[in-house]
Amino acid sequence: MDIDDLLQELDDNKVPGGTRDINDLTQSWIAERTAPEILPFQTALLERLMERIRQQIEFVETQTGNLDPKTNFCLILIQTELERVKFLVRSYLRARIHKIDKYSIYILTTPSIRGRLSPPELSYLKSHLGLLNSHFLASFLRRFPEQLRRLDDKAGGISMVEEPDLDSAVFCKVVKDIEDNIARIPGTDAEFRLTKGDVYVVRYSAVREFVLRGEVELI
Repeated sequence: MDIDDLLQELDDNKVPGGTRDINDLTQSWIAERTAPEILPFQTALLERLMERIRQQIEFVETQTGNLDPKTNFCLILIQTELERVKFLVRSYLRARIHKIDKYSIYILTTPSIRGRLSPPELSYLKSHLGLLNSHFLASFLRRFPEQLRRLDDKAGGISMVEEPDLDSAVFCKVVKDIEDNIARIPGTDAEFRLTKGDVYVVRYSAVREFVLRGEVELI
């Protein structure tokens, strides 16, 4: 461990837990908006933040009506921070719902991807697909032959299932030392070395596993 690692560790230890959670949520939101596929749901992080939001709302409600100017000023600061955190939570969830809507059949039929959803998201996905299927059936699919009504049809070598483009370009930063730090671009002989602190513009598929392990962050 060199001096930079020691300084980074000291900086991380100085960051309060609440601030660290907000920073992590911000990064998760950015990553979710940037990644072409849906990423694992941050269950523990969201649970901590939602509990903190609940506690802060209760505090604001109990202190509302206090005539002390200092208390009122603190309440304004707390409410402002609450709105910021709620905005991040909503934006994070909306980014995920957008992908669930767009790649619903792909997610549902791919166990490894389906496992990245939270229970409410999985319930939403199934309801969304059910409504979509009913709407299409009532609108026009009922006029088609039975064999042409499937939304996941792959006849003729052409799939109707929309999948994320894992070869789309992303900006990313290496945030950890990686033992096996050679990234390879699928389908080619190209490879490159990932160095901590460096920023790259590269195909998502080349850094996908590093992103999922938390060694590389999307920016």
